[in-house]
Amino acid sequence: MLNEQLFRLLLGGLGDTLYMVFSATALAALLGIPAGFLLYGTRPKRFLANALVFYPLNLAINIGRSIPFIILAIWIIPLTRFLVGKAIGNTAAIVPLALAATPFLARLIENALNEVPAGLIEAAQAMGAHPGQIIRRVLWPEALPAIINALTITLIALIGYSAVVGSIGADGLGKIAYSHGYQRYRPDVIFYTVCVIVLLVQAIQYLGDYLVRRTDHR
Repeated sequence: MLNEQLFRLLLGGLGDTLYMVFSATALAALLGIPAGFLLYGTRPKRFLANALVFYPLNLAINIGRSIPFIILAIWIIPLTRFLVGKAIGNTAAIVPLALAATPFLARLIENALNEVPAGLIEAAQAMGAHPGQIIRRVLWPEALPAIINALTITLIALIGYSAVVGSIGADGLGKIAYSHGYQRYRPDVIFYTVCVIVLLVQAIQYLGDYLVRRTDHR
């Protein structure tokens, strides 16, 4: 039964989850969006074609996406401790969450850019546009709805990852389900936690879809 104590527990867990997920997504966006543009632009036969940039970056993205999250989180504990001064806690969890999301988001951004008609880029080049203008005036506005969708997918994926970091010392909804539900034989706690997560995912998806519709002028 949802009493006041459980309600406050879930509310605190929701706040912890939002803090970790949105912070990690912001950091992943700072790294992953430029990486996605580089993957797209430096690919052979593109307007910034550069094998020395594309192939190492493409390999790094593939490797980053192939490492299971829990292994990554444990593996980079020394890096996490170096960056934030500790290896456990909500702030510390942001580091592996952001690193896991960056290659995932970069590939989604590249796929979003691949949806831009090649004719638009060719027309811009024919009019003398340099690479910076192509990115700002063609790729970004044309791919913006798909980029927003990529960020929405990343946010939702990180909600699932945030449940895992509860096993390495972070708080959030995942830890509540495990510590207060599973370990204490409280299926009702697990049920309410799942309900909160489902509502959170639905809210993020709704907001993402709304922003996609607002920015899609095709």
